[in-house]
Amino acid sequence: MPPVLSIVGKSESGKTTLLEKLIPVLKRRGLRIGIVKHAHHGFDMDRKGKDSHRHRQAGADAVMIASPGQIAMIKDVPSESLNDLVPFFSDMDLLISEGFKRDRAPKIEIFRPERHRQPACLDDENLMAMICDTPMAVGVPQFSTSDVEAIADFIIHRFLPGR
Repeated sequence: MPPVLSIVGKSESGKTTLLEKLIPVLKRRGLRIGIVKHAHHGFDMDRKGKDSHRHRQAGADAVMIASPGQIAMIKDVPSESLNDLVPFFSDMDLLISEGFKRDRAPKIEIFRPERHRQPACLDDENLMAMICDTPMAVGVPQFSTSDVEAIADFIIHRFLPGR
């Protein structure tokens, strides 16, 4: 199973924007990257009336849609825990979750003091690094939001030593 890292932060802190910059850097370094996005309020990929929706309505526990070069699956799982999701990414070098700040996975938090009073995971024992453009005394390595190469170096050194 791949190592798991959570990119966390409060709403509108820039998690997705950071991942949009970080994923290409990690890909250029030869890594296969899986992403799990935590959807607090649920989601629906299955449109009413489509065959896959009809299959689910009929009682299927898992439905996969396949086309040349890609698949999408909707599957009932026992919980939204990262531990339940990791097996779906066994062919990846690294699994990055966006969110899951309450999970016990190692975390890198992105914090924007202009948007929030304090970080979300400052007291979390699994906090490994902070990404913030304002210097902070946090007790973990800190990176600027623009220093994506250094963030990638940190991730590779910490999670994929020898790569």
